[in-house]
Amino acid sequence: MTYRLYNRVGSGGFVTEAALALAEAPYELEELDSKPGTPLPDSFRATNPWRQVPTLILPDGSTLTETAATLIHIAACFPDKGLAPPPGTQGHAAFLRWMVFTNVNVYEAVLRRSYPARYTTDAGNLEAVQEAAIARMGDALAVLEDAIEPGPFLLGESMSVADVYVAMLFIWFRGEIDAPRLTAMTERVRQHPVVGPIWRRHFGDR
Repeated sequence: MTYRLYNRVGSGGFVTEAALALAEAPYELEELDSKPGTPLPDSFRATNPWRQVPTLILPDGSTLTETAATLIHIAACFPDKGLAPPPGTQGHAAFLRWMVFTNVNVYEAVLRRSYPARYTTDAGNLEAVQEAAIARMGDALAVLEDAIEPGPFLLGESMSVADVYVAMLFIWFRGEIDAPRLTAMTERVRQHPVVGPIWRRHFGDR
């Protein structure tokens, strides 16, 4: 049975695509002809009412949205691939903590920076919304920087899909930050033999 992933180059759907590849799951990739930061066509509402990617069609035909949800689901469906620690363990509790933290505090800040008009009714205040988003994202990344202890990944020695998620968002940051652990972790993700080619197709040398 095959997954179908709706995605666009340079978007957050990169990490769902990477997770499917790491899981060695059979999937079809439907790349939308649309640039990140621009709205998807209204016709895409039939697939995802929120008009966002990634949108993952599961083998049973049901639809799964929200980046963190796709990663948690894929990791659970392929437990032998080591994409996350086993459920019920301390490591899995940490995995869920950082997945949700990243989704709520980092990814949401990216959306506020990229689509400020969604977050205020004051059209003259968009720059302030973006500035606040960048500051908030920096604060959240600083928490993740401290969490990579002892490292080299968030959960210790082994890379999980949480690391791939954080690495993607880290390169999207537009502020100043001293984050040597995040920098080193991101480089490990970029050089991963499975993730690396997908990374370069989406983000080039970033």
